[in-house]
Amino acid sequence: MRGVIWLVLLFAVAVVAATTLGPNDGLVTIYWGGWRTDLSLNLFVIIVLVSCFVLMSAAQALGALVSLPRRAGEWRALRRERAAQAALREAQADFFSARYSRAHKAAARALTIQQGTPGLEGDAEFTVIGHLLAAGSLHRLQDRARRDETLAQLLPVLQVGGAGRGAEDGARLLAAEWAIEDRDAPRALELLSELPPGAQRRTQALRLKLQATRMMRQSVEALHTARLLANHQAFSPVAALGLLRSLAFEALEGAHDGQQLRRLWDQLDSADRRDPVVATRAALRALALGLPDEARAWLRPFWDRLSELSREEREQVALALMEAGEGIGSEWLPRLEAALVSFGHEPAVAAAVGSAFAARQLWGKARRLLEQAGASPALPGRTRRRAWRLLAALAREEADEERARECERAGAAID
Repeated sequence: MRGVIWLVLLFAVAVVAATTLGPNDGLVTIYWGGWRTDLSLNLFVIIVLVSCFVLMSAAQALGALVSLPRRAGEWRALRRERAAQAALREAQADFFSARYSRAHKAAARALTIQQGTPGLEGDAEFTVIGHLLAAGSLHRLQDRARRDETLAQLLPVLQVGGAGRGAEDGARLLAAEWAIEDRDAPRALELLSELPPGAQRRTQALRLKLQATRMMRQSVEALHTARLLANHQAFSPVAALGLLRSLAFEALEGAHDGQQLRRLWDQLDSADRRDPVVATRAALRALALGLPDEARAWLRPFWDRLSELSREEREQVALALMEAGEGIGSEWLPRLEAALVSFGHEPAVAAAVGSAFAARQLWGKARRLLEQAGASPALPGRTRRRAWRLLAALAREEADEERARECERAGAAID
């Protein structure tokens, strides 16, 4: 097709030339040193065009000859740059295919070629990627000393700021990940703190921070970080709920006195304090530290809205309240009666209300509820034994020693 187009153009030029130059009868006379030369105008035009073409060709040939050393240098530099890029791609391919020894050699070769290549010497991103591939390969080979040496060579490049923001952030995130794998949590947190604020809120940075804080047993900080990850939808809803609760449990179990527990409860996120399971665990920890008033205060908001809780959550709140029943105030009686009307068929609620009635010396109301709880196989053995012990105390209050012994035997028979 191209040949046909050129042929048509040639015919067009021939037609134009014949039309223009055919009837041209003009002459060009040249006088030089007593000589006279007459040329047709057509021949003179052709000679001028050919001369211009020859002069331009000669000038181009001379320029190409003069620039030959420079173009040879550029060609050699281009070959070195291509070799460096090829070595870097080879290092990436070997690293992703788990051939770490080859990847390290290819990355080192790429960096060596870069040092003598003018077009790559100032490429900071090439340097960062090459050092990261080399350091990552050494990390996989468990050569931590050479890995740290490679990272030390990379730090000046990052501090100068020649590398892009993404390359610098990637270097610090990888270094933090390696520190986590080395069980060096302080180093990981230090590297993460050097990231800009926007990069610190990225999902990968938050994941690394969560691992580091859990490794250092900073349960509260880990809980806040996990909350941010949950807001970023880094986990499924079920996994996020389980993780947040487990971290809250760890934080609560780490409290060793009442003041520390109160301070910890205030530091929890409002969403955690609204979780009935977390509040139940906090109440049980408060009871273990001898703080029944705080335990009941933390359980009261959930007891007031039992209908909004699931059956499992109501059971946990009720069993925690049963443990905290000793010393319960009279202001709880309306709440207990209301819960008994709505959920008296649930053994846990019945056990909690019965225990609270017994603590208030309302033995007539407590007896039936405690008997129901003691005979319910759905309740934990500890709760059932507590119910039988309360029934035994009630029997002794009524001077019925035989009944008291029967209740104690019934409680002892529970596994």
